[in-house]
Amino acid sequence: MSTATIDLTHRPPAKGGGFNTTLLRLEIRRLLRNKRTMLFTVLLPVAFYLIFGQTIKPSDQSLGPGTHGNVSAFIMISMALYGACLATTSGGSTVSVERAQGWSRQLRLTPLSPLAYVVTKALTAMTLGLMSVIAVYIIGAVTGKADMPLWAWIATAATVWVGSLMFAVYGLFMGYLLPTENVMQLLSFTLVIFAFAGGLFLDLSQTAHWYQTLAKFTPMWGLNELVHVPITGGFQWLSLVNALVWLGLFTAGAVWRFRKDTARV
Repeated sequence: MSTATIDLTHRPPAKGGGFNTTLLRLEIRRLLRNKRTMLFTVLLPVAFYLIFGQTIKPSDQSLGPGTHGNVSAFIMISMALYGACLATTSGGSTVSVERAQGWSRQLRLTPLSPLAYVVTKALTAMTLGLMSVIAVYIIGAVTGKADMPLWAWIATAATVWVGSLMFAVYGLFMGYLLPTENVMQLLSFTLVIFAFAGGLFLDLSQTAHWYQTLAKFTPMWGLNELVHVPITGGFQWLSLVNALVWLGLFTAGAVWRFRKDTARV
């Protein structure tokens, strides 16, 4: 009499990689209960806009001929992008806590694929990013200094939010790569560096030629250019390529680290 054996190590992949909306809802609810993270990622970009966007003199508001907004609107978009990137990075980096608790290795026992897990965490982080964008835009509208057509308000807000997906994946990648106790401090520092390098906090046209060239290879340059296109009209294919390449690199890194981490079950 023979005994049949079942090989549990070669299960057929689940439909959609195991992605399901129930897990997504639970992840979003868990993230939104973290009030300290929510306050930090929502209030900081609002404060930056009030400091930098509300102090522009009326005589200095012009962006030049052929544009569809003023300087305060330009700064508002920049601060919304920084807030969205900060929020999504923070949301993605929570995976470092899950690693310490052993949760990520437990996921290896489920049908959830690495890519489906990355997508779930990225969408969760983007929920927090959306709140940051809405907060900055509400303040921009209420204070009245930011001026651009209604379609530009909608287009820039949507571009900022969708673009922040890159940093949701970046947060995931770093959350798997760095120690739990240091991850958010290091990520906050790198975001500031990315913002300065990509021209978010300064006018690249006023910098040295070598700096302008270097900026085009940094993660935030492409997004910074794209989110301002609706009011500046200066679309460059290189900015889209930059954004897509960095998104691909961060996604590949997150999937790679997830596979490596869960392989130790």
